[in-house]
Amino acid sequence: MLLLALLGVPAVAAVVAYALPAPGARAAWLGLSASGHLALVALAWFAPPAPVFAGWLALDALGLVVLSTVSGLFAVVAWYAVGYLRRASPRGGRAFASCLLAFLGAATLVAVSHHFALLWVGLEGMTLAVAPLIFHRHDRRSLEAVWKYLVISSVGIALALLGVFFLATAQAVAPGGRPLVLDDLVSGAAGLQPAWLKAAFIFLLVGFGAKMGLAPMHTWKPDTYGEAPPLVGGLMAGALTSCAFLGLARVTQVAVAAGIAPFVRPLLVGFGLLSLIVAAAFLIGQTDLRRLLAYSSVEHMGLLVLGLGLGGLGSYGAVLHLVNNACVKGVMFLAVGNVLLSAGEGPAPVLTGALRRTPASGLLLLVGLFAVTGSPPFGLFLSEFAIVSGAFQGGHYVIAFTVLALLAVIFVSLSARILDAVYGPAPAAARVAESPWLVAGPAALALVTLMLGVFIPGPLFRALADGAQVLGGWAP
Repeated sequence: MLLLALLGVPAVAAVVAYALPAPGARAAWLGLSASGHLALVALAWFAPPAPVFAGWLALDALGLVVLSTVSGLFAVVAWYAVGYLRRASPRGGRAFASCLLAFLGAATLVAVSHHFALLWVGLEGMTLAVAPLIFHRHDRRSLEAVWKYLVISSVGIALALLGVFFLATAQAVAPGGRPLVLDDLVSGAAGLQPAWLKAAFIFLLVGFGAKMGLAPMHTWKPDTYGEAPPLVGGLMAGALTSCAFLGLARVTQVAVAAGIAPFVRPLLVGFGLLSLIVAAAFLIGQTDLRRLLAYSSVEHMGLLVLGLGLGGLGSYGAVLHLVNNACVKGVMFLAVGNVLLSAGEGPAPVLTGALRRTPASGLLLLVGLFAVTGSPPFGLFLSEFAIVSGAFQGGHYVIAFTVLALLAVIFVSLSARILDAVYGPAPAAARVAESPWLVAGPAALALVTLMLGVFIPGPLFRALADGAQVLGGWAP
């Protein structure tokens, strides 16, 4: 019943939110609903739910990590929205809260799906739920961003659907077996037809990679993140990409069990390195903060698939990186959102002098800079260190040194723009009062990523290790 409750709470809450007439009531309902969902996720850590619907819905260690990450980030964003909606009026009215809750419901479906068709449905649901939220200003630029996002995402999800069909073709279903169910695919991996499985992996890699924003399927990210409200950009960068990575991890799990790891791992490493190269190139000289964060997201998606492709310790680093990336992207997008609110949102607001104009948000931006670039003692340092160490342990020295060089370029590029936003000349207007609603959430996420760089709680460590182990990675 817990799995059904996890799916039902955001679905029912989305309908109720649309029925509420007052914006304040919708914002409060959004926060309460997100908190209720997070409470159910916490319960799942102590009382793991049993599979339902013949194993189509189940919650394993990897799914629990993704679900917890998404629910935690969403709860922070939901309560941030209480303060945000007092200062801004995003287009969509009552649909704004409903679309956010529908996004949470679809993300939950992805995390608990052990059936590849259901997982695909969940990812498509996330796409449709978030698209209206991107059309923020109702101008030409936001319309272009929506269409680019929908077109590229639709092509990607269509290719992923073909991959699901190929996976079904590769599966020799015994009498009484369950087509496209993860557990049966893994247990019967030896009987899968290699040619169809390889084709399925390629199509799913491209399809889910488009949802993640891997290069060269990343071109929707800069426009989308640049036009969407910052809290929506934070959800896309931290939650949507995490769910897309889970889909890719699931098919990798099947491929590793089937013994075609030598085929899939070079593809993953290649897409990872290409994404890092593209991110490093486009971050140089980038001035728009939200587009800067978009290319930073391309970088971190590259690190995720790179760790997945390296295997061993790299797989553990990838799963840990997923959690850290969501927290850090939440910090950065919400802090940038605060700066935008103080400067006045528009096509090109003045975003300098944040430490003088909005001291708390400026400090969060500064902290976020060190966190997002993988500086110690933040959590991204540990996950990036694990991924690079996995390359060294596997004898991939050229890959390891290439990644280190690209990370150095990315560090310099991010530092140049964000330090200017924090310490640059402040506008003539006086200091802006910062609402606790707008500061508490990103501050909490910053503390979480700091904690993960110093201490990983035992239950979380075991879940991370179990998740990495099923991907053919390192286990303690």
